[in-house]
Amino acid sequence: MSFLAVYTLVCLQPALAPVVPLAALLFFVMIPSFLTRHPPPPVANPSSSVDAAAAEQYAAYGYSGPAVAPPQRVKPAPEMSKDFFRNMRDLQNCMEDFSRVHDGAVAVITPYTDFSNERLSSAVFLVLTALVSIAFLAAHLVPWRAILLVAGWGAIAAGHPRAQEIIINAGSLAQVQLIYERICVAGSEWVESDIVLDEPAEVREVEIFELQRLQKHSLGGDEGAVLEGEWEPWLFTPQPYAPTSPSRIAGARPVGTQFFEDVQPPIGWLWRDKKWTLDLGSREWVEERCVSAVEIETEGERWVYDLETPDSKAKSATLAPPKSWEEGPTVSKKGEWRRRRWVRLVERKIVKVSPED
Repeated sequence: MSFLAVYTLVCLQPALAPVVPLAALLFFVMIPSFLTRHPPPPVANPSSSVDAAAAEQYAAYGYSGPAVAPPQRVKPAPEMSKDFFRNMRDLQNCMEDFSRVHDGAVAVITPYTDFSNERLSSAVFLVLTALVSIAFLAAHLVPWRAILLVAGWGAIAAGHPRAQEIIINAGSLAQVQLIYERICVAGSEWVESDIVLDEPAEVREVEIFELQRLQKHSLGGDEGAVLEGEWEPWLFTPQPYAPTSPSRIAGARPVGTQFFEDVQPPIGWLWRDKKWTLDLGSREWVEERCVSAVEIETEGERWVYDLETPDSKAKSATLAPPKSWEEGPTVSKKGEWRRRRWVRLVERKIVKVSPED
């Protein structure tokens, strides 16, 4: 009843909630510690006049003055003592209770929340989303004080032996079980009829760049004169290896695979298309990546060439920045590399979970 009185006071006046721990600290820690330092004098049974006088002195005893007893300190129980084994037993019992509660909670909550049954977990997700939205809008309209007050009194009263006898004899547990089973049946029917999981697998587009290198052959005459040879297939690389890319500036060589067949889909994905498709929008991907110092083919095979600026134009190029890219055939010499973009669709792998899992 004392606990219910305090609980009722806190429910009716929630602002007094901080008072409870402070009062507990005051009455259950501070006052007993003070009484330990200032104990009253011992008094025997007042069977004689001397004992009666001592009893009167005890009744008039005050707590002013210096402390007459040492403070009480909590000391660990010595090993191999009865108190030590009692503490071990109590600790094991607490851990066992915690393990049972934890395992029970996991067994009840996990099947609804781990998406092993995707329909059921999706239904729980929708219900929680609806409850969160309703609580966010209407939580201030709910009489929380009255609900907590009635729930607290009901929970404490239900633990009384007479109350338990009344509940069992009245058949309330059977009715509650019947209502719970009806709710479960209605929920299962709603999940099977309204939760549809027929969405297709996630699809993404991946890219690869076909990189070729120009073979240059020197003439036998003037020094420095070169002839443009054939383009040699080099690599299929995930990066366009642009002239202004950091790896190109650092002198790193392109990294990739030599054949289309060696290009693998990303981890966790499968090829959806049977073949790679040439990206005809060469200008679009060049502009998206801000690639500069290149020449773009807008027709034909859609190659993007490096630009090789003649040495005679080097000074003017340093004074006026060159165009980021050029379109169509030009009189400028092509650089060492050319590339074009290929694309292909992939879809995410579907993981099938067996009923035993």
